Amino acid sequence: MPLRDSLLRQFDTAWKLTSYHLDGLTTEECLWRPALRGLHIYDSGNGQWRVDWPESEGYEIGPASIGWLSWHMIFWWSMAVDHSFGDATLARDRVVWPGSAEGVRKRLTDLHDRWHSELDQLSEGDLESTARTRWPMRERPFGDVAAWVNIELMKNAAEIGYARFLYAVRAG
Repeated sequence: MPLRDSLLRQFDTAWKLTSYHLDGLTTEECLWRPALRGLHIYDSGNGQWRVDWPESEGYEIGPASIGWLSWHMIFWWSMAVDHSFGDATLARDRVVWPGSAEGVRKRLTDLHDRWHSELDQLSEGDLESTARTRWPMRERPFGDVAAWVNIELMKNAAEIGYARFLYAVRAG
C-alpha cells in the first residue's frame, strides 16, 4: 500500500525530529517566554493550566512559548485522533497542558503511538475515503488528514527546536 507506507515514513521522520527536541526538555524551558508578548500557558492556581488562544496568526502577536507550542501539539493531535478514530466530541477547552515537560513527553508519545497504530491499520480505500475526515477538514480524502498531521508535527517540532536554541543562549 504505497500511499499508507509513504505517509507512515513521513510520519516516522517527523516523529524523530520531534523526539530529538523533546529529549531533555525541561519544565523551566516550557515556562520560559522568549519575548514580552506571545502565546503562553498560565497556571490557574488549582493545578489546571489555561492557554492563550490567538485572534489572528499575525506576526504581531509575538513568538509562542515552548509550553504553548507543546499544548498546541497536544490539542491538534488529540482532536485529530478523537475526530478520526473516536466519537468526535473533543473540544479545545477540554485539552489541557499536562503541567510538566515529562507530562508533555508522555502525552505526545501516547498520541504518537495511537496515531501510528490507527494509521497502520488503514487500507488504501480508507485513505481515499472521506468517512473519517471530520477535523480539521471535511470532504477530503483521509490521506489529506494524515499528511496534515505529518506537516503539523514537523512544523511544531521545528518551532520547539528553535525556541530551545533561543533558551540555550538567552541573556542572563
